[in-house]
Amino acid sequence: MIQIKMKQFVYIAIIACCSLSFGQNKKWTLKACVDYALEHNITVQRSENQLKINEQDIKAAQGNKLPGVRANISQSLSLGQAELFPGTFVDRTFHGTNASIGVSQTVFDGFRNTYFYKQSQLNFEANNLELSRIKDDISLNVVNAYLNVLFNQENLEIAQAQYDFSLQQLKQVKNLVDAGVQPKANIYDAEATVSSDAQNLTVAENNLNLALLMLSQLLQVPFDGFEVEVTTINNPSEALLYNNVQPVLDMAFQNRNEIKFAEKNVENAELSTKISKGGFLPSLTFGYSFNSAATFSNLSESKSFFQQLNEQKGHSFNLNLSIPIFSRFQNKTAVAKSLIQEENSKLDLEQAKLDLESTIQRAFTDAQAAFKTYQAAKKSLVSQELAFNNATERYNIGAMTTFDLEQARVRLINAQSSLINAKYDFVFKTKVLDFYMGKPIIN
Repeated sequence: MIQIKMKQFVYIAIIACCSLSFGQNKKWTLKACVDYALEHNITVQRSENQLKINEQDIKAAQGNKLPGVRANISQSLSLGQAELFPGTFVDRTFHGTNASIGVSQTVFDGFRNTYFYKQSQLNFEANNLELSRIKDDISLNVVNAYLNVLFNQENLEIAQAQYDFSLQQLKQVKNLVDAGVQPKANIYDAEATVSSDAQNLTVAENNLNLALLMLSQLLQVPFDGFEVEVTTINNPSEALLYNNVQPVLDMAFQNRNEIKFAEKNVENAELSTKISKGGFLPSLTFGYSFNSAATFSNLSESKSFFQQLNEQKGHSFNLNLSIPIFSRFQNKTAVAKSLIQEENSKLDLEQAKLDLESTIQRAFTDAQAAFKTYQAAKKSLVSQELAFNNATERYNIGAMTTFDLEQARVRLINAQSSLINAKYDFVFKTKVLDFYMGKPIIN
C-alpha cells in the first residue's frame, strides 16, 4: 500500500515538474504580454474595484428615491410604590409594550436626490473612462518594452555575426601568415579584434537580458525562464507616416479618454452646483405609521396581550414642510464653492486639450524626424557595406593594413546599429500616432 502511494506521488511530482517546465518555456507574444498586463496590473485591478464601488453608489442613490420603512418595538418595566388611596401605598409593577410600523417618503427636496443619482452615474462613467486610459497607457508601455527586447535581439544577432566574422578572419590571417604572405603581427591584431567583438557580444547579451528583465517586471512575472517570441519587424516605409497632424488631433479630441474624462468632470461639477442650490429650496416629506400598545400591572386585571394590541391600534399621518430661512451662510458658501469648482473643471478640460495637442504635435514631429533618420541610416549602411567589401578585397591582396580594415569594419558595425535603432525608433513613434488615432497597437 505504501509502495502504491509512493508511485502515485512520483507520478504527480513528474507531472507537476513537466507543467512547471512548460510554463517557464512559454514564449510570450506581444498580444499575450499586453493581455496579461491588463489582467494582472494592480492599478487596473484597483480601478476595477472603484467601478464596483461606483455601482453601489448608484444603487444607494436609487434607493434614496424610494420610501423608507421602519418598525419599532419597545418594552418598559416600572417598579415602585403607588398611592392606591390617600395615605395607603402599595408596591406596583407595571409592564408596557409599544409597537409601530411607519413609512416615510420624500416628496420634494429641491431635486437633490435626482441630481445625486445623476452624479453617481457620472462618477461611474468617468472612472470607467479613467480605467480605459490606464489600460491604454499600460498597453503602450508594454509595446515599448517589447520592441526594446526585439531591438536588443537584433543587436545581439549583429554582435554574434561580427564575432563569427572575426573568428573567420583570424583563421584566414593565420593561413596567410603560415603562407608567408602577411607578417605574424597581423595575428595579434586579429586576436585583439576577436577579443573586442567577444566583449561587444557580452554587452549585447547583457542588454538583451536587461530588456527582458524590464518587460518581465512590467508584467509582474518571474524573470527566470522568461522569453519572448522572436518577431520580425519589417523595414518601415513612408506609408506608415502621417502626412498631416490635423486628422490625428481631430480624432484624439473626439475619442481620447482623457478628454471625455475631463468633460464628465465638468458635468459632475455642474450637478454639484445644482445640488448646492437645492439647499435654498423647501423640502416636503410625508409619513404614515401604524401603532398599538399593551400594558400590564399587578394592581389591576388586564386583558390579554393580543386583545389589547387589537383594541389600541391606531394610525397617524404627517406632512412636514421645511422652509430654509437662514442657514448661517452654509447654503450660500456651498453654492459659491461649487461655482468655483465648476470653473476649475472647465479649466482642467482646457488643460487636458492643450496637453493632448502638445503630446500629439511632439509625437508627430518625432515620427517625421525618426523617418528621416531611418532613411539616412539606410543610405549610410549601403555606403559602409560597399566600403567594407572594397576594404576586404584590398586587404586580401595586401593593399590595406589590418588597422584600416578594422576601421572600415567598425564603421559598418556602427551603421548597422544605427539602422536598427532608427528602425525601432520610427516604428514605436508611428505606433504612438496610431494609438492616438484609435488604431490597435499590438498588430
